[in-house]
Amino acid sequence: MNIKKYLPILTWLPNYRLAIFNQDLMAAVIVTVMLVPQSLAYAMLAGLPPEVGLYASIAPLLIYAVLGT
Repeated sequence: MNIKKYLPILTWLPNYRLAIFNQDLMAAVIVTVMLVPQSLAYAMLAGLPPEVGLYASIAPLLIYAVLGT
């Protein structure tokens, strides 16, 4: 069984460079700026406390970081 097939992070992480980190950091800031108000609004539309939207938006990002290519 090839675990790298299911966890792509194991393929690209050893070759990760600091130059790419700066671009990834900028992307993370932009996504955060867009995600926070959106997740708060969706939670309130669902009749839930706004904090629930923030908690619910963290898991998909972490999962994508590990499983995404």
